[in-house]
Amino acid sequence: MNNKTPMVFREMILPFILLTTCFAAWGVAANMTDPLVKVFSKIFTMSALESALVQFAYYGAYFCLALPAAFINRRFSYKTGVLTGLGFAALGALMFYPASQAMTYGYFLAALFILAAGLSILETSANPFVIAMGPVGNATRRLNFAQAFNPVGCNIGVFLGASLILTQLNPATAVERAAMAPAELSAIQSAELDAVMVPYVGMACVLLLIWMAIAMMRIRPSREKVVAHSRDIKLGATLGRLLRNRHYRFGVVAQFFNVGAQTCVWTFTIQYVMDALSVNEARAGDYLQYSLILFLIARFAMTWLMGYIRASKLLAGLSVLATALCGYMIASPDISGVWALVAISGCLSLMFPTIYGIALQGLGEDTKFGAAGLVMAILGGAIMPLVQGAVIDGYGATLSFIVPAACFLVVARYGYFDLKAERKAHSAARPAVV
Repeated sequence: MNNKTPMVFREMILPFILLTTCFAAWGVAANMTDPLVKVFSKIFTMSALESALVQFAYYGAYFCLALPAAFINRRFSYKTGVLTGLGFAALGALMFYPASQAMTYGYFLAALFILAAGLSILETSANPFVIAMGPVGNATRRLNFAQAFNPVGCNIGVFLGASLILTQLNPATAVERAAMAPAELSAIQSAELDAVMVPYVGMACVLLLIWMAIAMMRIRPSREKVVAHSRDIKLGATLGRLLRNRHYRFGVVAQFFNVGAQTCVWTFTIQYVMDALSVNEARAGDYLQYSLILFLIARFAMTWLMGYIRASKLLAGLSVLATALCGYMIASPDISGVWALVAISGCLSLMFPTIYGIALQGLGEDTKFGAAGLVMAILGGAIMPLVQGAVIDGYGATLSFIVPAACFLVVARYGYFDLKAERKAHSAARPAVV
């Protein structure tokens, strides 16, 4: 370590703190969105598959905008990417106001798409930004620490969704709504959609404040490199190297199924609890809040454990445990099954940043586009809830959790793959005994 290292570290503290607010911000957005599947299903009287288009629009935007974000980061800087993402996210959140006035499901999906487009750019930029802020040796652990503030935002998002949205839903059932006069039904829907709009417009204001704070700071990690002109970005060669890297390629697949499993679990928690315990949306939402509290506590605990246990070993073990918990809750759709569902969030806590950090190891100048691929893998959050929604429509909420169970098995396989690759590397590096 040279003499400049402590000084550089001190200079990065305030930027690091500001970046952690971004991690919290997209946690708020994602977990205010999860209850919207059930909310829109009730307001617009739709099937589980139709209402799951909320997640398709949200996570589909992550897929579409990750690669453009990589171009922004490579040509300009991580800071430019962060500011661009925050700006788009604020615009999307503000669009909830005209959507609530139009009372059209498609307008809400468009607003969600723009919001998530901004968050995709933000996440593609912020994650490798944190990795570039310090030594390579503890990059995965540093990213886990920064990501630990994401569940802080997740808990705030669930709280806002439960207190400001779910509690404002009219208790009228789909049959009762169908029997209402058009004017009466329209008045109820208008009040419910206004409740959806308020927390999103408030979040837009917070995002704009974060944008101004970051814009005023000079931030450039010493390990970050940009190109002089967009024509100097050799996309074909970069993608070729990434596709030939089996470790990275499997990491993208694992991230797809990890995000798919996480989104399925949190999206359909309310529906499972309602079926298992015969309670209303607001009461079922409490268990989603418990899940996110456990997720928060476990994220900090796992960051500490990584100082003693290899990250890939924790990843594999917790993925197997999550699969077992899914099996238990399918077999026991009662209060014990509900608590098994809550416990899955503890297993989820370390998965995203750990897969992210492991997959980016050793990519060098390809890191910015590698990061884009891992964010594009968030498409799993768009696809897998549609699969689970179709299973719910055909077989019920309980059996549908076979979908995240299968996803967790893929993540477990990646953890074991990384452990095996590491053992081979150590064996190759060990001097031969003569």
